[in-house]
Amino acid sequence: MASAPPLETATLVGHPPPPSYEEALGSNPPYPPMAYAPGDAKTSVPPYPMQAYGHVYPPPPQQGQPVTSPVVSVQTVYVQPGLVFGSIPVQAHCPACTQNVITRLEHTSGALTWLSCAGLAIFGCIYGCCLIPFCMDSLKDVTHICPNCSSVLGVYKRI
Repeated sequence: MASAPPLETATLVGHPPPPSYEEALGSNPPYPPMAYAPGDAKTSVPPYPMQAYGHVYPPPPQQGQPVTSPVVSVQTVYVQPGLVFGSIPVQAHCPACTQNVITRLEHTSGALTWLSCAGLAIFGCIYGCCLIPFCMDSLKDVTHICPNCSSVLGVYKRI
C-alpha cells in the first residue's frame, strides 16, 4: 500500500526558513494605510465627481404659463389565451363587434405555394403541372375572418 512521501523539513541552502504564522501576523498590519485622511483639508478628495443635471429635466413652469402634456396614443391589443389559429375554423372573440364567433377562412397563396411551384418547375413539371400548388388549399396561408363584421382575427402562415 502506497503512502504519502515524508515531510521534508530541511531548508534550501542560503535561504532563511519562512516565518511562523504568529510572526507573519504580528509584523504586518491587517489593512493598508489610507491614501488620505477624511478630516484633513489639504488632501481631501471629493468622493464623487460633480455633474450638472440641468439638461435632463426641463425648468418648472412659471406662474401664468399653461402646462402642456405630451400626446399619448394607446393601442389596444386583445390577447386570447390558448387560441391558436390553424387550418381549421376556431371559436374566437371578435374585438370589433364584441361577439363570440366561429371564424370564416380565406386561403391565399403564400410562401409555401410559391416554393412548391418553383420546386416542381425545377424538377421538370413546367407544362402546367407546376401550377398545381395554387389549386390546393393545404399549401396556402389561412386568414381567419369574423363572419359578422369581416374583420381579420388572425393569420396562419404555412412558412
